Amino acid sequence: MTGPLPALRARAAELDALLARLEADEGSVRADRADATADDEHDPEGSTLSGEWQRIEAIRRAAASERAEVDAALARVDAGTYGICVVCGESIAPARLEARPFATTCIVCAA
Repeated sequence: MTGPLPALRARAAELDALLARLEADEGSVRADRADATADDEHDPEGSTLSGEWQRIEAIRRAAASERAEVDAALARVDAGTYGICVVCGESIAPARLEARPFATTCIVCAA
């Protein structure tokens, strides 16, 4: 298998695994927050449950956003428009696509 598909599919699988782990982590935090005896706000050694929930949510949002970018790149592969800058219509440099396989713009337009 050549071209962008292996990298995009691998990244999609990594993001799916990360999102599943984050969902499990969020479930644990929810369970801990439901425990009336959990007094995390007074624990000087650890992060608060609220802080942990916010951290998990921020990572989840970033991973979901990147997953959407990967899906869009896969759709561009199917449409035959992968590697074409959406702004100027020129080819995106292979090195840029290697570094960021879901890039939608060439380096010039990205700047």
